[in-house]
Amino acid sequence: MSPINDIFDELNADLAPGQEKRLNFDEIELKGGHLPGETVDFSHGDVDAFEPIPEALDNFNHGYKEIGAAQAYTVYRGREDIRLDVAEKLSSFSGTAIDYENELIITPGTQGALFLAAGAMITPGDKVAIIEPDYYANRKLVHFFRGELYPVTLDYMGHGDKAGIDLKQLEDGFKDGVSTFIFSNPNNPSGVVYSKGEITEIGRLIKKYDVNVIVDELYSRQVFDGRIFTHLSSLNIVPRENIITIIGPSKTESLSGFRLGVAYGAKAIIDRMEQLQAIVSLRAGGYSQIVLKNWFNEPDHWMIERIEAHREIRNELLRLFREADFEVRTTEAGSYIFPRLPGLSIDCENFAKILNKQAKVIVTPGTQFGPGFKDSIRLNFSQDKEKAVDAVKRLIKVAGFYKVE
Repeated sequence: MSPINDIFDELNADLAPGQEKRLNFDEIELKGGHLPGETVDFSHGDVDAFEPIPEALDNFNHGYKEIGAAQAYTVYRGREDIRLDVAEKLSSFSGTAIDYENELIITPGTQGALFLAAGAMITPGDKVAIIEPDYYANRKLVHFFRGELYPVTLDYMGHGDKAGIDLKQLEDGFKDGVSTFIFSNPNNPSGVVYSKGEITEIGRLIKKYDVNVIVDELYSRQVFDGRIFTHLSSLNIVPRENIITIIGPSKTESLSGFRLGVAYGAKAIIDRMEQLQAIVSLRAGGYSQIVLKNWFNEPDHWMIERIEAHREIRNELLRLFREADFEVRTTEAGSYIFPRLPGLSIDCENFAKILNKQAKVIVTPGTQFGPGFKDSIRLNFSQDKEKAVDAVKRLIKVAGFYKVE
């Protein structure tokens, strides 16, 4: 097999979130009959249950009808007035002064930003630190750009001061030549929000060892229970030239269909990202870019109500899982819950296939977030509450069929 085939085989999109429905279930034998109920896809959020920011479509139509070609063919890093607007809003939100001309780029979704940032930082043979568990694409991008993975453990089942990144392991990696560190905060899939102490120490290590960092803060607006969120970029510890922050309105704000992401940080890296975007996608969707005007301009109380609605769903699903002896951490931010399966005779990938076929419930296997998570599954609970509760009850029932006594 050629090296190019090896690279693409490792990407393995069939089990990636949103792709589970493509799997072949014909050879699966079930214990128990089919369970009635509506299909619930926990691999991503339901934008029917949680609709996009009001007037987003009006702005999109305005860009299409009234601005026309000027909106369709913006400069590669995004239309100037929109970048200015976004930079001002993100500067206020993150406590970081952002130069809209040199330090910010609009991308086709945050996934696009992550690809561009990784491509701008990683060269073949580079050692790249990632967290386990963390966003499924991080490790795949390191592999694609032919870097060398350096996994760092996250104790996501601990609580309070017991949870967090193994900072000694991270420093050992930096000492061993890690040149880039990629992580999400809040963590996807576990919902961990790193403490100010942890973020400060990460920043100190980045400065000490002159490491580049990509921090994905996609869910940093949807934080629960009064938890304090610390933006890495807001700390004066991290040199400006070492950091790229990724954020966007696709999740909490339900604007994923518009494919909008933003990266801000080091000028030299943003410049390289623009050069790469010029040969990958040219720009974020031209007509979509103006929808960023709605971001951070939601109606009064809209964000508060959205966070509270998610908190209520989170609490009910946590209760159900814990009553059924699933071990699960309380999600501190975002829309993900990452329970451990309670001693089943099958691994998480086969459980996901059976669950889909038997109960019409779609989840993402834990192995997408690191090879060691064969006993875990991820659910995005940004769903209709009643349907989500019913689906989790079916999930628990299916798990009972395969529980080891």
